[in-house]
Amino acid sequence: MFTFSFEKLEIWQLSRMLSIKVYKATSAFPSDELYGLTSQLRRAAISVSSNIAEGNSRLSQKDKAHFIEMAYSILMEIMNQLIISKDLDFIAEEELNTFRKDIGELSNKINAFHKSIQ
Repeated sequence: MFTFSFEKLEIWQLSRMLSIKVYKATSAFPSDELYGLTSQLRRAAISVSSNIAEGNSRLSQKDKAHFIEMAYSILMEIMNQLIISKDLDFIAEEELNTFRKDIGELSNKINAFHKSIQ
């Protein structure tokens, strides 16, 4: 089976796993948040891996770097939304700390990848 080049990237694989974790965590959010924080977090989580995939397909280094920067920025947006989710008692401190660790690792790897393509 053919594998696209972005699928081989560790940062894409990690961002995909983050999306799954976000979907699972938000499934327990209150139903009145379905079109609010739940939707926002899910769309942002998918957007990280999508920007990595799209950026990896670009021909110019400048375009690649732009999409990787977007992935990083959206990752920080997710962290912010998870902190707010904890403040609202939608997730526990323990779960937030797990996300913080995962996002910290992924953000470091995204930064390293960004430096490597510049």
